[in-house]
Amino acid sequence: MKERSGKRMPPLRIFVLDCEALSLAVRGDRMMIARLSLAAQGEAEVVTSPMTLVEAYDGRTTEQRWDWVLSRLSVADVGKDEARQARRLLADAGLHGHKYAIDAVLAVIARQQKGQVTVFTSDVDDLEKLVPDGIVVKKV
Repeated sequence: MKERSGKRMPPLRIFVLDCEALSLAVRGDRMMIARLSLAAQGEAEVVTSPMTLVEAYDGRTTEQRWDWVLSRLSVADVGKDEARQARRLLADAGLHGHKYAIDAVLAVIARQQKGQVTVFTSDVDDLEKLVPDGIVVKKV
């Protein structure tokens, strides 16, 4: 942990956004914008998956608004290893199919983060099955 003037810094807060959480940010939801502001100030990181970007896009928001939101978050790299991990998470939870695919990838991304991880989602029940107890899952 980094130190500033002899004080220990608290663990970094990581916010993982699902489709609904990202959509809220793009639409200007005050709570989601406040979380993005924390990221812009270096007090948190906001991360999502590439598939979430595709899923959240609805065509009603300007490119400028999307660009502004995207400038305040990270998009995790997802490859074969992450897909394999997501598949295993689904199997372990007794889930399968496209309904859970993006949630499983988000769970893998959340598990990879270092710090205090919170997943913001509309699918609390599904995500809670896929992440360990140390990761907080909050409904949006």
